[in-house]
Amino acid sequence: MKLLIALPCYNEAEKIQEVLRSIPRSYEGVDFVRLLVVDDGSRDETTRLAHEAGATVIRHKQNRGLGYAFRSAVDFAIEHGYDIMVNMDGDGQFDSNDIARLIQPILNNEADFVTASRFLNQKEIEHMPPIKKWGNARMNQLVSTLCGQKFSDVSCGFRAYSRDTLLKINFHGRFTYTQESFISFHFENLAMREVAIDVTYFPERKSRIAGSITKYLKKTSGIIVGLMRDYYPMKFFGFIGGLFMIPALIFGLMFLIHYLSVGYFSGYIFAGLICAFCTLVSVLMFSFGVAMESMVRINRNENRILYHVRKNAPTTPDNEGEVLYK
Repeated sequence: MKLLIALPCYNEAEKIQEVLRSIPRSYEGVDFVRLLVVDDGSRDETTRLAHEAGATVIRHKQNRGLGYAFRSAVDFAIEHGYDIMVNMDGDGQFDSNDIARLIQPILNNEADFVTASRFLNQKEIEHMPPIKKWGNARMNQLVSTLCGQKFSDVSCGFRAYSRDTLLKINFHGRFTYTQESFISFHFENLAMREVAIDVTYFPERKSRIAGSITKYLKKTSGIIVGLMRDYYPMKFFGFIGGLFMIPALIFGLMFLIHYLSVGYFSGYIFAGLICAFCTLVSVLMFSFGVAMESMVRINRNENRILYHVRKNAPTTPDNEGEVLYK
């Protein structure tokens, strides 16, 4: 049983060695542990310090975003035959001793994907901005509704994945992958579980992902809308079509009642034009939904092919302390 502990980092020279040295190197039920740092184009000494601390390092030549850094870690785990991958931040917010609790449900075959939750134990999180807590709560409600399963923290970056889950990952978001994973895994019928953890927020540190709550919500909402369009197109386009059907019916009734009352269209031609336009848009939306449903079936087949290609591909041994450039 091989475990990869991956830490996507951007300008984490201040903390990276402390975090790496705090991570336990042995776990019950695990035979081999490797630390991997994905340096996403840092401008400081993150790569050098992580390498000195004994981690394998993948260095991006430029900053490409958290979602891209995550995919680099997933590719490494698959290519080198790891059975479990833990993903955690390199800034010291999380307690590395929680890794053992995070991987246990996977080792016990109770879950395919385990995510840490900062809110499951309902403790007050010191120094967490209220607006960020509010934004997380709204996103939790949205993702829980889409998945049909209640989650208390869909934005936490501290997670564990089984090998089978890694093989099925095919994310596209550059900005973040955290919310996308829940909907994708729900679509793949994977067993998901939350584990309560404690987290430390540093009051002087500004989040690089959610520094602006409006920017964060705009980008993550864009990912969610894209996933709804791609995974549930009939619901997505059907909802839009239904919205346009409402004014179509209202103005259509106005137009018809006026004609039946006075016997001519004059004075209410605008209502007829609005009704025709909204009806046309509604029909187009429903047509898009039907057409996109066939694309979903094609996408499912492509994901199955990708899964089997990855599963049957030969693995490559990795050497401790390598620095790889992408």
